Amino acid sequence: MKRTAFFISDSTGITAEVMGESLLSHFKEIDFNRHSLPFIDSEKKAIYAVEQINRAASEDGKAPIIFETLISQNLRDIILSSNGFCVDVINTFLAPLEKALNAPSSYNIGRPKIATENDRYNRRIEAIHFALNNDDGGRLNRYSDADVILIGVSRSGKTPTCLYLALQFGIYAANYPLTEDDLASTDLPQILKQHQEKLFGLTIEPVRLSSIRSERLEESNYSSARQCKREVEEAMTMFEQYKIPMIDTTDISIEEISTRIINQTGIKRYFK
Repeated sequence: MKRTAFFISDSTGITAEVMGESLLSHFKEIDFNRHSLPFIDSEKKAIYAVEQINRAASEDGKAPIIFETLISQNLRDIILSSNGFCVDVINTFLAPLEKALNAPSSYNIGRPKIATENDRYNRRIEAIHFALNNDDGGRLNRYSDADVILIGVSRSGKTPTCLYLALQFGIYAANYPLTEDDLASTDLPQILKQHQEKLFGLTIEPVRLSSIRSERLEESNYSSARQCKREVEEAMTMFEQYKIPMIDTTDISIEEISTRIINQTGIKRYFK
């Protein structure tokens, strides 16, 4: 089954996407065609968004699902006039919370509150830069600054997890890919031995790994079932030998992987 989903916001759209994706993840039998429409902050843009929603409704023959975080009631009314099913991500929870707290909210259009809090905002940006600069063993000399170092075979989920940890929690996350040379021996690479207390392993079912690699290099030794099975088994042997905590990423989201890493390691979240 296929359906279309829109994430609409008058700002970056991150909240709409995170909440929307979390809800959609409970419908694994449906293949969602996703569209993110950030910065819908004028009637002209809202009308354009409605045109896209209605086009999708016509092509699919079913109402698209809309997750929106619009503050302006005028803009929300325009979106509500579309042929989609609208989920008001913020006010669905905000109005009952205001009632429970007996206090008005200060939710405003514009940049998220975190962007105005310099220390936290700077930490987030620095953490993202750290993750990018230390991706796939990019800068081995900066591992001393890392909060956590993810290790695993190629395409086991290391890069997106590092970026999520940085973006959501300000965590300095580096990652190191276990290559064929590393796996030729069960011995931990020397550079990792120096930071063994920071290591966290990611593993994945070989069949799933082969499928992911085939999207990149189809019909290659890199994506073959035999190669994937061998690499995963050798990586697991290394994790077990050095008692490196690990998680199977096969059937769980980046959000869940990240949360489990934090819970298992106890590393500090710089913001929630």
